[in-house]
Amino acid sequence: MSARATGATAARVIRQLRRDPRTIALVIVVPLMLIALFKWVFDGQPQTFDRIGGPLVGIFPLITMFLVTSITMLRERVTGTLERLMTMPLSKLDLLAGYGIAFAAVAAVQGAIVAGVSFLLLGLDVAGSELAVVALAVLNAVLGMALGLLASAFARTEFQAVQFMPAFIFPQLLLCGLFVPRAQMAPALEALSWALPMTYAYDALERVTVNGELGSRGIVDVIVVIAAALLSLTLAALTLRRRTP
Repeated sequence: MSARATGATAARVIRQLRRDPRTIALVIVVPLMLIALFKWVFDGQPQTFDRIGGPLVGIFPLITMFLVTSITMLRERVTGTLERLMTMPLSKLDLLAGYGIAFAAVAAVQGAIVAGVSFLLLGLDVAGSELAVVALAVLNAVLGMALGLLASAFARTEFQAVQFMPAFIFPQLLLCGLFVPRAQMAPALEALSWALPMTYAYDALERVTVNGELGSRGIVDVIVVIAAALLSLTLAALTLRRRTP
């Protein structure tokens, strides 16, 4: 693995994202609008906003990063950019690490901005550390990035990439425990929820929001989220095919 090649790939992706105002709006503005809308919907129920707003600060970045990453990576595949890069003396690890670093940096900025606005402007109040919520939001955004890189391998058009949202994200959103406690779900659905990474992402956020600390179970949740992101990146690397010029 070459640090120079990885850095050059990451810099190219970041420059590309900076030239795309629609992507910047999707990454930064849309999560802010959603969390603000949620605040206004429960304007007369501040306790509800405090209880669910914390987890949403981490869930919204996961969803938007999945969408942005899957579409951006698919565009690289469809336009032939990825294929041309694979003909160069550039290892798969260099290429994927470059994309991962670039999107992880965007994820960090996104998570920090969404959490900062939620706490400073919208008055979100959680039992635990605000910095812990910010860190978990960034981690969840990185997970969304990794899932997006993996999902891009199964789409052929940008429209298909968008269609993967219901397949990859919506079931996890419904089963993670955000709307209904998982213990109250049908046994089959509860069992399925244990296999979905968003379940652990939500659990960690909920523990900090409600209980005030992660605890041992929360640490396990964080480890599972990190493992899911690494596994997704590994599987995404397997979809890359090197071609000789």
